[in-house]
Amino acid sequence: MYLDLKYRLSDAVCSVSTLPNIESISSYCGRYIDGFIVTIELMLTTCLCGFILAIGIVAARVGKVAPLRWLAYIFSYVFRGTPLLVQLWVFYYGIGGLGAETLGPLWVFFSSAWAVGFLVLTLNHSAYASEILRGGIVNIDRGNADAAYTIGMSKIQALRRILLPQALRISWPAYGNELVLVLKGSALISTISVMDLMGQTRTIFARNYDLNAYAVAAILYLFLAGTISFFIYCVERRLNKPYR
Repeated sequence: MYLDLKYRLSDAVCSVSTLPNIESISSYCGRYIDGFIVTIELMLTTCLCGFILAIGIVAARVGKVAPLRWLAYIFSYVFRGTPLLVQLWVFYYGIGGLGAETLGPLWVFFSSAWAVGFLVLTLNHSAYASEILRGGIVNIDRGNADAAYTIGMSKIQALRRILLPQALRISWPAYGNELVLVLKGSALISTISVMDLMGQTRTIFARNYDLNAYAVAAILYLFLAGTISFFIYCVERRLNKPYR
């Protein structure tokens, strides 16, 4: 049903949009729309799951359990210190290249390029987001946490009710910039055969060698980046309103 809905949406958009001066590109409208939708899917799922994972990493980083604190630090250091392209290739061509006999049940996951791309983007985003949120928590007045502990809150309760909301308010502009970076980074998953917007664009260019194919992709990416920036602006305005 979902695929049928996506095809219907693609046909509807392509039926009302034409590029008369770029006829060789107009014939691939359906591919652009399909790749555009795949990119949106990856963005939404990656940012949602990555943010949830980042909260857990932050809790481990600011906690007093030394093994968890060090594991969270190493995780963040590795994924922030290595290129996203390397991470994609290690997971897909490295781990995935072990084959079904070695991976066993995990082969079902690692044989899917979309699933691997989603996993790597989520882990990468969570590493950056956790560091952004941790920076926000560090800049919160220590008295807020002490007051929460004084009235009987546990560390988890204080983190959820007091520290994280204030940290998000402080670090939202930086986190908003990270969302745009996730969008741009998502283009790399085309290197592991995911047919997102960039993957479809590369296929279109390989068929007609028309550089306008990349110009169309750039316009679509700019549209997505503008939408994210507008969302960031709206949330930032809401966060900056004084409490009543």
